Amino acid sequence: MNNRVLLTGGAGFIGSHIVDQLVNAGYPVCVFDNLSTGNFANIDKNVNRGLVDFVKGDIREKEQITKYVRDVFAVVHLAAVVSVQFSMENPSLTSQINVQGTRRLLKSCIDCNVKKLIFISSCSVYGAPQYLPIDEHHPLNPISPYAFTKLEGERLCQEFFNESGLETVILRLFNVYGPRQAQNEYSGVITKFMECAEKGRPLVIYGDGSQTRDFVHVTDVANGVLTLIKDDFAGEIFNMGYGKAVAINDLAKMVLHLSSRNCEIKYKPAKEGDILHSVADLSKARKAFAYVPKISLEEGLQDLLLYRRHKAH
Repeated sequence: MNNRVLLTGGAGFIGSHIVDQLVNAGYPVCVFDNLSTGNFANIDKNVNRGLVDFVKGDIREKEQITKYVRDVFAVVHLAAVVSVQFSMENPSLTSQINVQGTRRLLKSCIDCNVKKLIFISSCSVYGAPQYLPIDEHHPLNPISPYAFTKLEGERLCQEFFNESGLETVILRLFNVYGPRQAQNEYSGVITKFMECAEKGRPLVIYGDGSQTRDFVHVTDVANGVLTLIKDDFAGEIFNMGYGKAVAINDLAKMVLHLSSRNCEIKYKPAKEGDILHSVADLSKARKAFAYVPKISLEEGLQDLLLYRRHKAH
């Protein structure tokens, strides 16, 4: 039986953790990544052990992607521009990758008789929430080029499912954090806070810090994806978060407490377009496949601090 899984963008932060879970579960894995934001070091141990095949490639090249979906049973599609800021500076390139790249991948899956595709989407498709917690029926109101392209990717997945029978599943991720998250100008708030704490710099909060986010550990996300690979949820959309709203002020204090630092917290004007509150309703995923995230924010931050210290030495 063919149970080979292809991950586009699989050398990235989230993808590499999904690779780990698939390898541990005995799946043959191929990673397809152009390494524009992914890092080969995230998967090199599995590649060197012969457990993962790595292909440097671009999902915008249909012939190239078709070659590598030819012998797989499932695809986990993560390859994308994922930075809101980058998408606003480069809307055309973002669309080429996130929309046209997804369309080409879906066509290749049909041509090669791939059974299922899991599309990694984002809670950004909801825009500013009209109610909390946010369930999958919440109105969709994307407010950035990134969010628009993710919503268009979802629409394409549903179109291919309805018209061609490709079993697509859509995951709307909330704020994912954990080891291997890239350190750059587009890093998530947790990565930025930890870097500032480590260097004794002020932690900068945009706005008054009362805004809330739903932080989910990457391991819980990877476990959820593994379950969806095994089971049949064709045509479904699921939220994937932790299900708890955390104020950015509380996050900053938690990072400083856990890292035993006494850095200043500085406030700057809120960024234009930032939403105030976000938290996932996980009822659908909990009922469908018993999705219950296990790693609390405090535990996840502690593990991440240890990982960063170990890596620094």
